[in-house]
Amino acid sequence: MFFRWDWLRPQLTAPIVPTLGPVHPDALTLDIFEDTLRAAGTGDFLPYDKDRRWGGEKDEKVLREDVIHQPEHTLIPTLARRGHGVVKVFAYGSSDSVVGKAAELAAKLASRHAVAGARVVRPLRRETTHPRGTRIQLKDFTTGPCPTPDGPVRPITAWPATVQNTFAPFAETMAADGLAFLHTQMRAGRCGPVLTTAIQDRIVGAIGPMEVRRDAIGRPHLMPQYFAVLPEARGQSLGRVLWRAAMHWGQSHGAAYQLLQTEVGGPSDRLCRSEGLASLGFSHMTRLASEGWRTR
Repeated sequence: MFFRWDWLRPQLTAPIVPTLGPVHPDALTLDIFEDTLRAAGTGDFLPYDKDRRWGGEKDEKVLREDVIHQPEHTLIPTLARRGHGVVKVFAYGSSDSVVGKAAELAAKLASRHAVAGARVVRPLRRETTHPRGTRIQLKDFTTGPCPTPDGPVRPITAWPATVQNTFAPFAETMAADGLAFLHTQMRAGRCGPVLTTAIQDRIVGAIGPMEVRRDAIGRPHLMPQYFAVLPEARGQSLGRVLWRAAMHWGQSHGAAYQLLQTEVGGPSDRLCRSEGLASLGFSHMTRLASEGWRTR
């Protein structure tokens, strides 16, 4: 064992694991952190990694030899080579001083590995007074039914061909929300169903792919989706209808829960809060200026 659970557990202010992202609080164990270290040298996905569904090799890995694990704080750096590369340092600890220590480590490792990006990821407690970044939210499917929503929501394949053909321009318009990538995966047959809504025979909103997989402790969970509505179609509750349809799909296909990340104060954040999801904490990312390490 590399980590001491009696050190690490009090430092876990939110259920975030390097290279994996948010996990269910019940799955936040010593084993899951140890698994990320074992996977670092293989290039393989862990069996329960949400990114495994896209295929290929795992791009981000823990820099095991550079982990700093102490009673007061733990710093876990990761390296991703995609694009121009980025180093992230996950800063676990209750004191705000951990951010400065993490920034120093991130700058040093970015210089060593000659990558363009250096970032600090700070998990924050759900009681944080003025949160920034993303909120981690939990939809528990075991506490009550998710009824079929009212509204024109169908899997993309259930629409007439003329409507299906409008998905491509919709996806390009919403590329910043990941819909262009999703469309690529759809055309390659690499993902589950995508739920869509249309106005006047034109796709204006989508959520997907819809897939249920097992987490680190074997519980079935609804995987994260891409979710977007055209700006000109907003204000008609289409986003809420799509989201409820996705939750109904997840529950009816055996999922026990879903974890969502929403930008604090953004439309999806307000939607999830109004739907009664439980907040598990926050994740705030700081991007370091490149001048801080490229000259070293």
